[in-house]
Amino acid sequence: MVDAATHPAGSGDETILDRARAALDQVCDPEIPVLTIRDIGILRDVRQDEDGTIEVIITPTYSGCPAMGMIAIEVELALARAGIDAHRVTLRHSPAWTTDWIPDSALEKLRAYGIAPPTKGSNSKRALFTNEVIACPRCGSSETDRISEFGSTACKALYRCRSCLEPFDYFKCI
Repeated sequence: MVDAATHPAGSGDETILDRARAALDQVCDPEIPVLTIRDIGILRDVRQDEDGTIEVIITPTYSGCPAMGMIAIEVELALARAGIDAHRVTLRHSPAWTTDWIPDSALEKLRAYGIAPPTKGSNSKRALFTNEVIACPRCGSSETDRISEFGSTACKALYRCRSCLEPFDYFKCI
């Protein structure tokens, strides 16, 4: 792999790796458009091979995630729009993605969007078998009920708030 700092591309101080990272920071998760693939932790690495090819490594939120094909296409389109023709997208399953990879800033974006974010540090197997209290992202009430283990996508559960009476998705801890 090439250290981008020692191999500038084009004019100015910006390298091809910098351009790739900037382009990828615009790629949103197709199921949660308020988050970028970096926000959600899907974007694992961006690097440059000796021949100049940019490799983008992505990890699915779970092995059967149907959005990964679309994300790979969006990554390729973003790189092409940035003028980066020599690139490849690598899907890596190990280490397995975890909701702990979502930074606090992205958790707040989820809440503001109306999705209850996962609780940090609760991605153990035990989390699958507990009845954790999920606060409503709209009004903050803890008076909520799980309606369905699966919400709009498999990685979310559907809840209803007894205080404001609104339904909402909860991004499950994985």
